[in-house]
Amino acid sequence: MIMIRRILLAVLAGAAVLLVPWTVYLAHTLPDRYDTGQWRAAWVGFDVALLLCFAAGAWLGMRRRRAAVPLLSATAALLCCDAWFDVMLGWTSAERWTSVALAVFVEIPVAVVLAFAARTLLSDALPRRSVTLRDIEMREDPRYHWVTRGLPGDTEGVARRAGLERAEVAECLNTLRDNGFVRRDRKGNWIAIPQDLREPRPEDYDGADRERVAAFLDAKYADEVTLLSWAAAHRDEFGPWATAQRTSTRLTEEEFRELDAEYHELITRYCRGRRRPVEGEKELSVRFYAFPPPRHGSGPASGSQAAPLGPQGTPW
Repeated sequence: MIMIRRILLAVLAGAAVLLVPWTVYLAHTLPDRYDTGQWRAAWVGFDVALLLCFAAGAWLGMRRRRAAVPLLSATAALLCCDAWFDVMLGWTSAERWTSVALAVFVEIPVAVVLAFAARTLLSDALPRRSVTLRDIEMREDPRYHWVTRGLPGDTEGVARRAGLERAEVAECLNTLRDNGFVRRDRKGNWIAIPQDLREPRPEDYDGADRERVAAFLDAKYADEVTLLSWAAAHRDEFGPWATAQRTSTRLTEEEFRELDAEYHELITRYCRGRRRPVEGEKELSVRFYAFPPPRHGSGPASGSQAAPLGPQGTPW
């Protein structure tokens, strides 16, 4: 992968260097005026290509597909080309100021918007941080489980679904908000905010705090084993709502990091796809594990990936 990137960068740099003399040559040899055929077909074909780029970019963008990034960038480049040729080729015509106005107030601004949209999709990751001691405290308090499972809704509705007093729910929601787990929407209802929470490292803490973090991690993985064991025992009950894959492969550390990044991109897209429940959806527990297997037949010979129930982006 590194070699491919180096080759690509070398090709791009070489193309940039070669274009310098070619551009100088064209500047001295091309005529100021030139009559050509297929003028209508050329511009209609260009606009058809632009239309298709807009349609495909909108479709992919609404679904937060990563493929929308190069397509939105290409559409922005086509709009800039459209503005350039409209202005330059129509400069001596009576409609030149119309071309200038369209370029300045329509084509260039839309191209800028599309470029920013592509950048947003490229960097639109879940908020990432490590689990804190406060998160661990909330995990150990069952009220926060009940409150988060009652979202979305107003305080009264969440209290009713959680079976708690309104004051308790308000306190929990405010604490969750202060830690970045929930916020109010435009209608004043509380909604969950997915987060990319990373495991805390016990070595970052001292004394009792280190022991507490270590106990949290032990309990977390014990819960994972229990959950996966339960899923395996009930695998025939899920119907189309469960899947599992397991494989073994050989990767360099760089390739492994790329695999991890691609997984996070995928799960981010689905976590951000919809904030409110819709008919027919189910809560799914999604797990991804990749690790070196035991050697010399002392255990399972491959990592595993399993999917079948828990809130996304929460420490519990």
